[in-house]
Amino acid sequence: MTRSIDLNADAGESYGAWIMGDDAALFSLLSSVNVACGFHAGDPLTMQRTLVLAGQHHLGIGAHPSYPDLPGFGRRILEAAPDQVYADTLYQISALAGMAGAAGLDLQHVKAHGALSTRAWTHAPTAQAIAQATRDFNPALPLLVLPATELEHQARALGVPVVLETFPERAYLSDGRLAPRSMPGSSIHDPAEAARRAVMMATEGRIEAIDGGYFAFTQNSPFEVDSLCIHGDNPNAVQIARAVREALAAAGVEVRSFVQPRLS
Repeated sequence: MTRSIDLNADAGESYGAWIMGDDAALFSLLSSVNVACGFHAGDPLTMQRTLVLAGQHHLGIGAHPSYPDLPGFGRRILEAAPDQVYADTLYQISALAGMAGAAGLDLQHVKAHGALSTRAWTHAPTAQAIAQATRDFNPALPLLVLPATELEHQARALGVPVVLETFPERAYLSDGRLAPRSMPGSSIHDPAEAARRAVMMATEGRIEAIDGGYFAFTQNSPFEVDSLCIHGDNPNAVQIARAVREALAAAGVEVRSFVQPRLS
């Protein structure tokens, strides 16, 4: 049986006349896309154009909610109460789903962006608010989550389907968290190195940790990871996505959107 894995990217992160990333070139290499919903990047016209482009490439479409932080690109943790996180997340999912529906497209998943996601790795109230908003919008809608985090735990506790995601162009700590962007070597810009890491993640279920040793995504199976993410704001995103896709193919791993998210 051919092993398959999803390849996604964060996209639609331009705002007005300010352009971030090369979505047009990147989308031909992906199977899913996470679309900014206006809180960290994106605006209604950018969202609409991104959805149309994603539809043309037959990509699975996800909402990419964030803290309301345009100046900081959503990468600053805000002291938001859980009810605010819930409302902001539900608002952003609803906005993108409405625009997708108008374009004849369905929403495939939800994935928290930046500092909102980082906060939810360890802060149970934030994680629960994100998972509850997703569930209340649509109980069948899965969350893309980093393995072994509070967000994964809270999603499972609420019965939200989860899709386990890893990042071949980001460094990891041995406890499974992404290395802070302030740490030297936390972002990987070499396409060949990102491709090597992607194959290890997809076929071995582990990756070297920047602080020593390995982080193993699962104890039971090397095929736990469901999706690999390329950050659209990485200056080498297109080259990395191409190298990752080629390396996965060479390793016998097919790139295609996830169909059955994990329920337990």
